[in-house]
Amino acid sequence: MAIHLHPHAVDRLIERGATKSEVIETVNAGETFPAKYGRVGFRRNFQFGKPWKDKIYATKQIEAYAVKEENNWLVITFITRFF
Repeated sequence: MAIHLHPHAVDRLIERGATKSEVIETVNAGETFPAKYGRVGFRRNFQFGKPWKDKIYATKQIEAYAVKEENNWLVITFITRFF
């Protein structure tokens, strides 16, 4: 099953501090949960240990929101949290 990112999600990668591979890994191996508008949410924590906006965080969490199109996932958007 292929995972594609909507142009909106691609445009937000840098400003939200995530990489395309992390978003794809979140869909591949993250926990799933129901989301609004018939979407599926995926959540995954990554070890981080680096600065983000002048503060060092141990963990980066990505929540990706996707829809299934035929046999593929299309990631519409995502949220990144640092803690």
